[in-house]
Amino acid sequence: MEVNSREADITAIFDKGLQAHNAGDLSAAEQLYQETLTIKPEHPEANHNIGVVLVAKNELDKALQFFKFALDNSPNVSLFWASYIDTLIKLERIGEAKALIKELRSSGLCCEKIEANSRRLDIETQEPLPKDTSEIDEFITQKKFDDAIGACLDLLETYPSSAILNITLGRCYFELGRIDLAISSYAKATEYWPQSELSYAMLGQIYSSQGDTEQAIKNLNKVVELRPDYHRPHSLLGIELTQNGDFGAAIESFGRALKLKPDCAEAYYNMGIALQGQGKLREAIEAYNQVLVIKPDCAEAYHNLGAALQRQDKLGEAIEAYSQALTIRPQFDAAYYNMGTALQRQGKLGGAIEAYNQVLIIRPEFDEAYYSIGNVLTEVVFKKSNPSLQKTITVLLDKKSYVRPSDISEAAISLLKFEPKLKKYLQILSADEVKPSPQELAADLSELNLLLKLMSVCPLPDLELEKLFTDLRASLLLSISDLTGSPEELKFQSALALQCFTNEYIYIQSKNEEKAIALLEGSVKQALSNEDQPSPQSILCLASYTPLNQYEWSSSLLVTNEIQEVLTRQITEPNQEANFKTILPVLEEITNKVSSKVRKQYEASPYPRWVDLGLRLKPTAISKVVDKRKIKLFDNKINDVEAPNILIAGCGTGQHSIGTGARFKGSKVLAIDLSLSSLSYAKRKTEELGIQNIDYMQADILDLGKLGRQFDIVESVGVLHHMDDPFAGWRVLTDCLKSGGLMRIGLYSKLARQLIVQIRKEISNAGIGLSNEAIKSFRTMVINSNQKHHKAILNSPDFYSLSELKDLLFHVQEHRFTIHRIKEYLSESGLKFCGFESEKIVSHFKLINAGADDPFDLDKWQAYEEVNPSTFSEMYQFWCQKID
Repeated sequence: MEVNSREADITAIFDKGLQAHNAGDLSAAEQLYQETLTIKPEHPEANHNIGVVLVAKNELDKALQFFKFALDNSPNVSLFWASYIDTLIKLERIGEAKALIKELRSSGLCCEKIEANSRRLDIETQEPLPKDTSEIDEFITQKKFDDAIGACLDLLETYPSSAILNITLGRCYFELGRIDLAISSYAKATEYWPQSELSYAMLGQIYSSQGDTEQAIKNLNKVVELRPDYHRPHSLLGIELTQNGDFGAAIESFGRALKLKPDCAEAYYNMGIALQGQGKLREAIEAYNQVLVIKPDCAEAYHNLGAALQRQDKLGEAIEAYSQALTIRPQFDAAYYNMGTALQRQGKLGGAIEAYNQVLIIRPEFDEAYYSIGNVLTEVVFKKSNPSLQKTITVLLDKKSYVRPSDISEAAISLLKFEPKLKKYLQILSADEVKPSPQELAADLSELNLLLKLMSVCPLPDLELEKLFTDLRASLLLSISDLTGSPEELKFQSALALQCFTNEYIYIQSKNEEKAIALLEGSVKQALSNEDQPSPQSILCLASYTPLNQYEWSSSLLVTNEIQEVLTRQITEPNQEANFKTILPVLEEITNKVSSKVRKQYEASPYPRWVDLGLRLKPTAISKVVDKRKIKLFDNKINDVEAPNILIAGCGTGQHSIGTGARFKGSKVLAIDLSLSSLSYAKRKTEELGIQNIDYMQADILDLGKLGRQFDIVESVGVLHHMDDPFAGWRVLTDCLKSGGLMRIGLYSKLARQLIVQIRKEISNAGIGLSNEAIKSFRTMVINSNQKHHKAILNSPDFYSLSELKDLLFHVQEHRFTIHRIKEYLSESGLKFCGFESEKIVSHFKLINAGADDPFDLDKWQAYEEVNPSTFSEMYQFWCQKID
């Protein structure tokens, strides 16, 4: 009990001394520390703190004795050594101080304060200091760097070779962002004082910040040469070597740093990064775990640990590591992003979306997260409301080229249907209850930004929404005189007009609507003839039934904010396309009968009508595409082609050509199609996106031999099966491909198209024509039918746009293929099968066929498709390589 009481008394007295010391009462502090030593003469902290008080009183010799007493009892406390060395310097016992610092470095007891004293010693013994630099110090303390620069320059007139002044000048220039002058000042300092470690270190830091890794390494090597026994320069050099890709040398530098300071978490962390760069994942994981032993709250180490585990396909462990990082740092966007990628690979798509969405809440301009969330949204349907996610999807669509809107429309619609107002109106519609006024309905729906955005950029594949919009369109038209033209009404009317234009007016209309349209068009025409502008609600009503450019008076409309977007899409852009038609090059007049029939279909209905699409964030080299898509090469020379010439045979309205042009780095693309209408649409969109590596030409595949050109890559997706003789077309394309070149082909599957064949036969037997009205009438019958095959076709997104419906069920020419027949053609033509394009399909196939070469075995694919006949419901898309 006595011992415990004694210790408590000592602690209480010492703590009072600390309080007095912190309050600036040095006399009281000294007295209390002395009382502590009366009870316990060996108390190290009391001895040290009395020394600190005595230094403040300038009793340096006496202070030194107390620091010695402290070190006798606690020789491993760096702070005590720092105070002792600082006092030696004040006593001008420079030699002792330098020797002691060297000894402490070798024993690992050197700390940052001691190193600062060492730098001070180096400076003070290098040259005589200007007598009065207090003014400069004061300017720097007050962050008046321009004033400090002026004072330095004045002193340099007296001390022109002063390294110290140049170092100070360099710091001030650096603080002001005047990098060139900072570099010049530090370089002069090294010239006047070759041993100036600080100058080399600052030059290394500046060059590093400028991305000049070579110069950064050069200067940091000089620091290491001057201070080989200090861990920090080795660690900094390792970081730069890592940036330069010299992972082996970096690891050696970090190893040297760790020999000097075995508990240096930073060196372990950066060594982990270098090991990861070498692909040594196990060693990297060990390094990150060492960081966490030393510094358990290091979020970055947990994050990098997760990334290394993820590369080992240890997805569960990786997710746990990311979770730990986020517990420590809840706003860690990169950890959320990588957790999203791991969850996505696990097939936990809901969790992946939440993780990506969290990234974008924290960092709204994280482009990769938008791209990734768009990718996941193509595969999900939501079961509950999520307003935050609605905002994210709206922003994603606003970015225009991060995702194809139609690919995520189903996910977005499923989310929107949890909105109370939309849910209420859909229920009223299905129950045939009394409907609200069209003004009220339009105003309420105008509040749903995601809905309006979707309506503006893609056909909505949903029959409930189609019925709602069809009824509302009619109500707005038939009550046109009651519309107020409020901003809310017009906002919705604009989106509805764009939806109808994009789906090519696939909604049915009644006789009453036809009469009302004629009357409304007459009133608009009369107003314009009287030099009056019609109301925006009248124009938007008409634009919901017929493209405005089809009216002879459309050029007389004045552009206002309310109708600007609709006028652009329905007048300005079609006019641009008409101009492009007159200047697009033509290879040969199209003479093949089937080609002429196909061309006629696409001239009338360019396929598809689209607004935005998803492009890669940046183009990549062929080798990276090959690696990502797991394409099997039989000749690796294609990987060396840096600027591939690419042929797109059948580009339609440009989604394919633009996608490919944006996919391959350095590519030059020639895109051909039968239809000038499709080509002009593609040309307009290409220019709109600022893409400059694509040329367009009207041509039949059968005539491509007249080009006299061969290409590194040839792509033809969804085209050959519409030719009279698909294999004749394929042979022409094969002739256009260089030896070793890659070809991507897309063909209809006989097994997957059985439903389509059944309906096409039904259309043929019924003698249904190809007019728009006949097609819409048949479509209405299908919607109201209870037959199983009719219900099934409603799931196709192509059912919700007129040109896409024509292509799906009413095409003038269609062939279908089997994998066996494709294999035969490849063998006959010197083409080697290199793999299917769809990652999703290949991943599922590999669950059953685990062999390394199985994905390239077409016999196994034939067997797989027979068991899973809907696998290639869109079409076979595959790569092959020409081997002579």
